[in-house]
Amino acid sequence: MNQGTCLQDLPVDLQPERLPQHVAVIMDGNGRWAKKRSLPRIMGHRRGVEALKDLLRCCKDWGIEALTAYAFSSENWGRPLEEVNFLMTLFERVLRQELQEMVSEDVQIRFVGNLSSLPLSLQSEIKQSMETTRQNQGIKFTVATNYGGRQEIVQACREIATQVQKGLLKPEDIDESLFENYLYTAGISHPDLLIRTSGEMRISNFLLWQMAYSEIYVTDTFWPDFNRSEFHRALSAYQKRERRFGKV
Repeated sequence: MNQGTCLQDLPVDLQPERLPQHVAVIMDGNGRWAKKRSLPRIMGHRRGVEALKDLLRCCKDWGIEALTAYAFSSENWGRPLEEVNFLMTLFERVLRQELQEMVSEDVQIRFVGNLSSLPLSLQSEIKQSMETTRQNQGIKFTVATNYGGRQEIVQACREIATQVQKGLLKPEDIDESLFENYLYTAGISHPDLLIRTSGEMRISNFLLWQMAYSEIYVTDTFWPDFNRSEFHRALSAYQKRERRFGKV
């Protein structure tokens, strides 16, 4: 963590020097949150955007350097067409509406995944948001969109194999460091903590390579209800753990 960061409203029981530098979230339970209230699923997604915005502000206030959100998996195309179309439109609208605030808040946004399969209008908004915030030095906000961990690893292997075939790489040149350069997340630190909402005990094809040593925290809370108090609980649990990375 950047020790020069001015921490705003950090709960007194949390140790600043032991906060995770990078938090990843699987934002699960939007549809169930809406169903529980007899609302359309899309209302859950709308409320979920607000929860994500608040978490991003909280991370910034509490001195956490990076946040990665699993917004849309490569498997999510199998959802009802109406819901998928709504999500694409929602992503687009949020990017347009929030871009200037991200600039003023010094947020650097990056999208990872197979972005070429997204609607062209959304691709345009994504490109503009990344270019506009590229030089920002504040919190690094990564949005995984049309992302799949297995697909990411396969495409990295294909690119490396092509380089070997062309004679630009030798098989003995391939190590973990080189391999990471071919992932969607090249240049992004690995998450220290993964938070999954709605009680599901799986990582759902998210950051399979990058989360080799991430701490995992699961809460039964649906994503739209995930607030600063819930985040506080997750960070408290994280700080009680001893991260040994396979060592004694």
